[in-house]
Amino acid sequence: MNIHEYQAKSLLRAYGAPVSDGRIVLRSEEAKTAAGELDGPVWVVKAQIHAGGRGKGTFKEAEAGEGGGVRIAKSVSEAAEHAKNMLGRTLVTKQTGAAGKQVGRVYIEDGAGIAREFYLALPRPPQCLHAGVGRPSREAMRQVDGHASFHVPRKGHGDA
Repeated sequence: MNIHEYQAKSLLRAYGAPVSDGRIVLRSEEAKTAAGELDGPVWVVKAQIHAGGRGKGTFKEAEAGEGGGVRIAKSVSEAAEHAKNMLGRTLVTKQTGAAGKQVGRVYIEDGAGIAREFYLALPRPPQCLHAGVGRPSREAMRQVDGHASFHVPRKGHGDA
């Protein structure tokens, strides 16, 4: 299933999970208003494409400016500028290949003081992947720490 980050966060929110407040932006003219509806003082502007590695990606067009598909802003105006620079541009990541994917929407959300970050995925067949730092790929996690991937038995799935 391909869903964007903002859609996943909406689902999590609907089930009571705490997630950062954010706004989806489809047109650059909407960005300043969207960012202004959030508390700040830090905003995160994220390109919404169906590919991982957005923050480490690069844009094909010079008009997109410096940086990847995830950018930090310290003002509403800066958030709006990042959104304007990303929308309609082509973001290239390790998962998109050289062709990249066009950014048709960005998600602007409240920034947070992150002391520690965890990654958790529940792929099928049932196993649990966890990394104590950042969001590396499964392959990278296994190279660094063979214990980063472990099996979680679940009833009804051939276990227990």
